[in-house]
Amino acid sequence: MTIQSPATTVGVVGGGQLGRMLGEAGSPLGVELLVSDPTPECPASLVARDQVEGAFDDEETIRELGERADYLTFEIELADPDVLEAVEEETGTPVHPKPETLELIQDKLVQKRRLQAAGIPVPAFEAVDSAAELRAVLDELDYPAMLKAREGGYDGRGTVAVESPDDIEESFAAIEGPAMVEEFVDYDRELAVMGCQGDGETDTFPVTETIHREEILRETISPARTDEQTRKRARGVAEDILEVMSGRGVYGIELFERADGEILLNEIAPRPHNSGHWTIEGCHTSQFEQHLRAVTGRPLGATERRDPTALSNLLGDVEKRQDAVLSGVNAALRNDALSLHWYGKREVYNLRKMGHITTVDDDPEDALSQVRAVRDGLTFR
Repeated sequence: MTIQSPATTVGVVGGGQLGRMLGEAGSPLGVELLVSDPTPECPASLVARDQVEGAFDDEETIRELGERADYLTFEIELADPDVLEAVEEETGTPVHPKPETLELIQDKLVQKRRLQAAGIPVPAFEAVDSAAELRAVLDELDYPAMLKAREGGYDGRGTVAVESPDDIEESFAAIEGPAMVEEFVDYDRELAVMGCQGDGETDTFPVTETIHREEILRETISPARTDEQTRKRARGVAEDILEVMSGRGVYGIELFERADGEILLNEIAPRPHNSGHWTIEGCHTSQFEQHLRAVTGRPLGATERRDPTALSNLLGDVEKRQDAVLSGVNAALRNDALSLHWYGKREVYNLRKMGHITTVDDDPEDALSQVRAVRDGLTFR
């Protein structure tokens, strides 16, 4: 592998905040990004070589990426795996992770069945195609339970808690399509592991605790506030999952930790993930640099944690869509340990991810307290 100018180009389907941070990580490596996104001047466009405007699953758009780039990847699961496979065959531009992995991940039911067959511990689940089927399944599975859209859900969208038989009709109507239902996991905490698959090598970033409210990730803290044996089990589950995945790249692996220490898989994202943003300041190699190293066939970087690290997302706190103006920034930046990441989105609305802040400290609890205090002083109102 050599570095030269013009740089190696990676085409990325999707130009949101993940694409933006991939672009920021690529420059020191001699890697430039070409992104596709339907939104003009998408967040990644300011750090990429160029943007191709087009839908995430548009064949002509992805073909242009394939013709102009040395490698292809994606930062959103709405990319079409069949189109990616066809473009790879036509242009010879390698796609990582492989399109078949994206196809596996896109359908939560297919994903869970495949992983269960591979021996990965997962919550009890069933496919449901009607409210009547949901009622019948929950007569056995019991309440409460989580009803999930098989495709397309994220940040709480496409997931509905079913608390009692009275919720059946309304819950199923809210999903609007093929669904699956899972047992409600009574967990002690949620964990995440960023798995890495390179050219003949694999690795994992340290186990991280993720803190959600309303199904949206609010904070992360690393190391996770659990014992080392549980962290070891979580890493083991992540390593087993990587054996099922095809193609190079970083994989966001979300897990549940039960009270008895048992680890269950929640979901997988075949790309950098919000639960790994802390690695930018917290690890020797960020998840974004690692993804580009892997996709382009470079050796993987060191995944060890530098210091205990806490992160808070900056979410929209307004009632209606409006221009994005964040107040309180100067006061926040007076904190010497703070790192601010702004995603460049032009508009804000309630609970939209607009950026994040990260703090490092010798004590993980102190880091979390600091990042919460800074976050509470920032507002879009």
